[in-house]
Amino acid sequence: MGIYEHAKEFAGKRVVEWEPGMVMQSPEETAYRITLPYEEADAGKTWEEKFRAFLSQPSAARVYGIVVGLWGDSSPLGESGGVVRELVGARDRLSNLRALFIGDITGEEFEISWIEHTDMAPIFTAYPALEHFRVRGGTGLRLGRIEHHRLKTLVVESGGLDVSVVRDICASDLPELEHLELWLGDENYGASAEIVDLAPLLGGKIFPKLSYLGLCDSELADAIAVTVSHSPVLERLRVLDLSLGTLSDDGAAALLTSPGVARLELLDIHHHFCSDEMVRKLEGLGIRVDASDQQEEDDYDGETHRYVAVGE
Repeated sequence: MGIYEHAKEFAGKRVVEWEPGMVMQSPEETAYRITLPYEEADAGKTWEEKFRAFLSQPSAARVYGIVVGLWGDSSPLGESGGVVRELVGARDRLSNLRALFIGDITGEEFEISWIEHTDMAPIFTAYPALEHFRVRGGTGLRLGRIEHHRLKTLVVESGGLDVSVVRDICASDLPELEHLELWLGDENYGASAEIVDLAPLLGGKIFPKLSYLGLCDSELADAIAVTVSHSPVLERLRVLDLSLGTLSDDGAAALLTSPGVARLELLDIHHHFCSDEMVRKLEGLGIRVDASDQQEEDDYDGETHRYVAVGE
């Protein structure tokens, strides 16, 4: 992965590493990170035990956000089923929970493709007041067709996202969703969605309050750019995020001629393969453009290759 640091802020709140004995100060303004370092796992401790100790604090009922780091030792980490069960079981004691991030794990700890998940659907049922949900890792991940009337932010970070997750999200009922960010990833690490699978999203008929759309870390970046450049969803967006992928001049040319793109507040394409000339043209649109982290194609065996930022 290499591009991550542990979250210092989540859903607009500062992230604090929680340890047993800590006095919670301003829990309504804080997201607490609960993680099980390797040393603790090697000593026989479990994430579930640590989480239950967290819940035993009188202030737990007022906590705004929870960030889940490592939940097991490194050989292997194991899927996140235990974490999901604990969170669902704690719903009555986390009555103020509004933000949840599962998988705040860096590349130094665990590669993103090694993070194994489970069905997250029970989370959305257990927390009808949840407003922000983020998950890192796509292996084994399922979200189901979500029906949730408070969720504003949904972010799925993956080095290779299975098409079933994309289809379920596109079939979900999320009337308050404002920020959707999907890291589609590399086919070699499980990415299987095609442009047709994004059609309900790009058609603009779902998620009526959507203002931030991220289709990131994708080998399909050029095709996505061409399709989105004339898609109805642009009419309501403030931010289009095509970062971390393989965008080249081919896709950028379509963005350049799109009236909808010219009305954005921000076009984010950082980590891209566009030429200097194309970057200058995009920056001349009169909107904010993040075209940092320019990449160069690899050339071997007589072929050129472009790579997404996050795969393994």
